[in-house]
Parts: sequence; structure tokens; C-alpha cells
Amino acid sequence: MTDPILKWAGGKRKLIPNILRLFPKNYRELVYHEPFVGGGAVFFKIKPEKGSINDINPRLINFYRIVRDEPEELISLAKTYKHDKVEFYQRRNQFNRTGLSDVEEASLLLYLNKTAYNGLYRVNSKGGFNVPFGSYKNPTIVPEDRIREACKLLEDIEICCTDFTYILDIAKKGDLCYFDPPYLPVSETADFTSYSKDGFSYQDQIRLRDTCIELDKSGILFVLSNSYVPSLVEKYKEIDNFEIHIVKANRAINSVASKRGPIKEILVTNISNSSTINSFFED
Repeated sequence: MTDPILKWAGGKRKLIPNILRLFPKNYRELVYHEPFVGGGAVFFKIKPEKGSINDINPRLINFYRIVRDEPEELISLAKTYKHDKVEFYQRRNQFNRTGLSDVEEASLLLYLNKTAYNGLYRVNSKGGFNVPFGSYKNPTIVPEDRIREACKLLEDIEICCTDFTYILDIAKKGDLCYFDPPYLPVSETADFTSYSKDGFSYQDQIRLRDTCIELDKSGILFVLSNSYVPSLVEKYKEIDNFEIHIVKANRAINSVASKRGPIKEILVTNISNSSTINSFFED
């Protein structure tokens, strides 16, 4: 297994066993696509030889392209940054300025990811990164081995930065897709969409459901994860060929520690597997 390079809110590392239960047994042989790659926990777990990754965050996608194309330059520059509160805010200001080279931008993203609070990526209404300094004693800022392993893994992977519907043009019959979109908030105070300044609306959630319908018609396999929101669950229940599985996952997104803990999520798929059950929980 190649471990993810970045920490990412909503990462699926702990849910990977449940996700893989829904994949076809020969998933390692299939062309694989991940239209909301984020930290790429599933992607790096299964290590596909062919396929695509995508994200609407251009800085994240620039990072993966630099990992693939200029890993040593990334490592060299990122190693010059110090784990220091004063330097953190200087580098954060630098990251929010224009005129950076692609390698500079990628190295700063890596640095901020390893030193910002909880490894969050959050932007304000103007698109400026605004996460404060984290309370880490001695973080590993530059995971050199992971970067070099990821470079090899990404060699034959198409890296895109566009709307998730690109998958309708690129995926072929028999391909496998995993969707991990920004989750639909479970309440008015829950907000998982500040990841990008434009957010991810309920209408986007419906467009994603409709995209899954089109993929299913074309013989393309998919698994999708999302929050357990009754109105959204009903939208997927309307489709006869879709199966919905309920999981419980620990999430630490809530700013109030006492409110963190197991919450219900859903996994939706068009992959029929009689050996699975409709509800299971993470270990």
C-alpha cells in the first residue's frame, strides 16, 4: 500500500475495508477513476495502473501533477521550510499571493497541510487559505518516500481539474469509479463545503446522482459515499439498480470535541454483490 501524502478532511482511510467490500473482486485489474480525489486514501490503497483522478481544487491538482512530474524539486524546496509559528503565517501569506511557480505552490501546500490546524484545507470567500497554525510538536513535513512512491503510481494516471461530469466522457464500459464528494450537511450548522470557495450545493448532489444514472446505463461500475441525509437517501432509492449500504464512521470535523464521534453515512453502488449486507460498521 502507498500511503496518502496529504491529510484531508473527510478522508476515507478507516472506511476503506467497507468500500472495498463493494468493489468487484477483480478491481485491481480495472481502469479506475476518482473524480473527487482529495487526499486519495482509496486511490493510494488500491494502486491502479490506469485511470484518472480529478478535483475541483486547482492547487490540489497542481500538487499531484508536481508529485508526478517534478518530485525531487518538490522535496528539495519543501525541506527548506521550518516548523515555526512565525514562519507558518509568512508561508501562508506567500501561498495566498499570486505569481508562484507550480513547484512553489505545491511545496507550500505540502508545508501548510502538515503544519496547519488538523491538516484542514479551508478557504474564505475570496479563495484565501485561512487555517491557523496547528499544535504539532515535530511533524514530518516532507514524506520523501511517499512522494517518490506516488510519483511512480501517478505515471500513467490522467490528472484532471474540472467538474466531476468529465467522467461521462472518459470512462468506458467496465471501468470502476469511486465518488467521494463534499458531503451534504446533516444540519444547518454542519458545513463540509468550505473546501472550495464555491461550495457544493444540493443541486450539485442531484447532478452527481444523475451522473451515476448515466454511468450505470453505460455499464460503468461505481461506488459513492455521502452523509446519511434522508432526502438524499430517497433520491438514490428511486433508482432500482442502486444499492444503499449504511456505515458508521468517526468524524472529527465538528469544532466541538464532545460532538465528534460515530455518525451514519451511506455507500451507494450499482455493483450487485449478494455477499454484502445493507448495513455494516467500521472496525
